[in-house]
Amino acid sequence: MSVFFLYTAIGLTVIIAIPAYRVVKGPTIFDRLVGTNAIATKTIVLILLIGYLYGRVDMFIDITLAYAVLGFIGSLAIAKYFAIKEKNDE
Repeated sequence: MSVFFLYTAIGLTVIIAIPAYRVVKGPTIFDRLVGTNAIATKTIVLILLIGYLYGRVDMFIDITLAYAVLGFIGSLAIAKYFAIKEKNDE
């Protein structure tokens, strides 16, 4: 069973490259923001899989919750910054 989770973790690592391309080559800042959020979501699942492989899921759940909250607050901060910037440009 751990071999399955190991291959799943490797697959998620490869899948993270798709939104990483959008972050680097995104035509707008919003494409980059969505790509960053997609990477954060997949990273949360990857951290939990690593926790399962090490047999310490309880510790890794705390890490992923903190990572999710920081990602959410970061997204809100960036969205608020661009909303204020757009309002000032009018």
